Amino acid sequence: MNQKTKRNLFISLGIILVVVILFIILILTSPKTSKQSTQSTNSSGTKPAPAAIVNDVTNVPETTLNAVGIGTANNKPIPIKAPNLLANNKPEVLYEGAEFCPYCATERWAMAVALSKFGTFTNLQETHSSTTDVYPNTQTLSFYKSTYTSNYITFTPIEIETNISNGNGGYTTLQTPTKTENNIINKYDATPYLPSQDAGAIPFIDFGGKYLIAGATYNPQVLQGKSHSQIASALADSKSPIAQGADGAANIIIATICKITNNQPSTACTPLIKEIEKNI
Repeated sequence: MNQKTKRNLFISLGIILVVVILFIILILTSPKTSKQSTQSTNSSGTKPAPAAIVNDVTNVPETTLNAVGIGTANNKPIPIKAPNLLANNKPEVLYEGAEFCPYCATERWAMAVALSKFGTFTNLQETHSSTTDVYPNTQTLSFYKSTYTSNYITFTPIEIETNISNGNGGYTTLQTPTKTENNIINKYDATPYLPSQDAGAIPFIDFGGKYLIAGATYNPQVLQGKSHSQIASALADSKSPIAQGADGAANIIIATICKITNNQPSTACTPLIKEIEKNI
């Protein structure tokens, strides 16, 4: 091979090497794919709940609820003396929780069952509680991004934090209460309405300014190790520990709401519910 041929070969190899290097640089510095971008900007550990799960939760048979009664639910609503809590000219049910919270995770199943007797949810989400808290990774629903329509009540859900670590021992912020909501929560999620050790507890639910619930109303242990679909399907089995807890709690919540709607609608405020109301 003569010198001219060698020189041309080296030039060709050099050009190829430059092209390869430029291609590698282009790949490394190009924008991330749309899938990666969506994941990095997702502000909550939630996703839409499958239709089958929503159907199971929002259509628990009346026969099941009647068979359960209050089941193993053990946290009665607390009467409070406060101004009527209204929104859109209807009694307001104000809820504060957080997606990391295992007690909120527990209570949301009962709340979804109960509230479905008075209205309709759309876009319910599914999520789980923190994997490092007590009752870790409790599978649950989230009211974040959902809407609720009712002729009888206004439901205002606030999920204050996600289940995503903020790197400082807490969780990233999700929703912030308004000043009015914050004033209500700070006043009634505290002594003398609650024992000092329970002050600031979540979940916190204010029923029309007449009753409140702080904390879960049944034992979170019954949900441990269960998937969303297992929990949702168990709600129809009145003998299951999940139904005894969640449906029993739902009946108490239904009875509390019936107290602030003057027992409307009758389809929700059944004879069983009216019996439960007597003890609230």
